[in-house]
Amino acid sequence: MNVLSLNPGSSSLKFGLFGDEPIFRGSGGDVADAIGQAAAKGRIDAVACRVVHGADRFTDPTLVDEGVINELERLAPLAPLHNAADLEIIRAAQNALPLVPVYAVFDTAFHRTIPPVASTYAVPPELGITRYGFHGISYAHVARTLKGFRRLIVCHLGNGASVCAILDGRSVDVSMGMTPLEGLVMGSRSGDVDPGALIYLLRGGMTVEELDDLLNHRSGLLGLSGISADVRDLLASGSDQARLALDVFCYRVAKYVGAYAAVLGGLDGLAFTGGIGEHSPEIRGRICARLAFLGVRLRECPEPEGLRSLHAEGSLPVWVVPADEELEMARGVVDAIRKRR
Repeated sequence: MNVLSLNPGSSSLKFGLFGDEPIFRGSGGDVADAIGQAAAKGRIDAVACRVVHGADRFTDPTLVDEGVINELERLAPLAPLHNAADLEIIRAAQNALPLVPVYAVFDTAFHRTIPPVASTYAVPPELGITRYGFHGISYAHVARTLKGFRRLIVCHLGNGASVCAILDGRSVDVSMGMTPLEGLVMGSRSGDVDPGALIYLLRGGMTVEELDDLLNHRSGLLGLSGISADVRDLLASGSDQARLALDVFCYRVAKYVGAYAAVLGGLDGLAFTGGIGEHSPEIRGRICARLAFLGVRLRECPEPEGLRSLHAEGSLPVWVVPADEELEMARGVVDAIRKRR
């Protein structure tokens, strides 16, 4: 069975065709272009489309019909930067391949195992506010790759960033919350902010729309530095604002890792993935320098690309795992189809 995975990002589309082994990978363009390129490499038996927010309604790869689309439209306000675009990808795939089943694969699904003590906010339960977590497709891939580690912390660091505590292959806590806005400092998202400060801004005359734009588009590394949301630009800048932005970013990651080591009752392995996590040794080094108390010590050596260990002999295992959400999505859809038969 060949599955075409469509993985929309904030500014690009990654895609791949997978059978028993990866057949083809690509990026850029639109859905029609992705389908055309994939179809030239092999037949397409099913399509997997990444959807960021499934709330508690969707916990497995789901065959898309009109009822599912209606539910996804209802959930769109929970992830305004993503879900609307994800729906466009799904509709485009259905229109281009009307006889091929299209499945939605959810970033929140991996975190369905988070226990109530970690998912519950201290507000009246009738409000329906709970922790869902995100980057779950990426975390599922890392957990599968490093399945020998019982107590594992994974840092998915990119324009969107989060940390996940994984016990026996299952998510037990994650830094993102009901929406992708909570947790780490990100490219243009604020991460953790005192709710009282937000009430203060609203009472000062800021509208809800202005606050939404501030926290999602004008904060994070971009807001702190006033220069860029890209770590590479900030490392090259050398300005005081850029240094502070990176210091806050690394501090927040290390803070969550320390907290999640307590959640897990110890730590057997630490992993980095995502664009920054995979390709920025300086940022990884700054984070790991704060984690020496956990036994983290990196070795000094040239860094090839791909799956690799970074730890010095006798220290806590530290790995870089290249993100492969497209492969993980295809695996999920194959499993879902087999269960339906």
